[in-house]
Amino acid sequence: MSPAVQTLDRRPGGGPPTGGGDWGRSGSGDGAPLSAAPVSASRIGVWLLVGAITVLFVAFTSTYLVRRAQSDWRIGPLPPVLWVNTALLFASGLALERARHGARAGASAHTRRALAVATALGLAFMAGQFAAWKQLAAAGIFMASNPHAAFFYLFTGVHGLHVAGGICALAYTLWKTWRMDGHAALDVIEPTATYWHFVDGLWIFLFVILFWV
Repeated sequence: MSPAVQTLDRRPGGGPPTGGGDWGRSGSGDGAPLSAAPVSASRIGVWLLVGAITVLFVAFTSTYLVRRAQSDWRIGPLPPVLWVNTALLFASGLALERARHGARAGASAHTRRALAVATALGLAFMAGQFAAWKQLAAAGIFMASNPHAAFFYLFTGVHGLHVAGGICALAYTLWKTWRMDGHAALDVIEPTATYWHFVDGLWIFLFVILFWV
């Protein structure tokens, strides 16, 4: 037996030789270590934000349900414009999904156009919320008028602040994707879409609990 064979290192128990350092890596044969794809910091940040907002509105809702059980509770009028606002926010979410689909397909122009529509519809929703508050004020219903009105202004006001943050995120995403091709834009769109769909769902929850539960 030649000296080269005699000096070849082996693992304990007769395992494969350790020379070369490529054992225990991915089975592709290219020597690359087996590892999971990293999660972007923006996605982690969005989910942490979603969790914090959820905790906030759970606390608000718990207080609302306790107060609603009192004998003096009565539900105030439903501003008709809220139906339009709900449709606008839902349509904005659909436009954002079209933007995400366009990014997956590499269609840059389609992606940017859908993002612009989603942003515009979000702005229209905010304008509609101001219109709803004006309708209530014109009817003489203010935050101090009754407990239901107080919760309506609280819920819609805090939700509106988070929608405004989402609109800023949409505008930033549109600006970023203007300089990217469709596939690269997907990494920017995904966190924004997660947040925007969350505020969409949150609005549906608030709308139902304020007037239908």
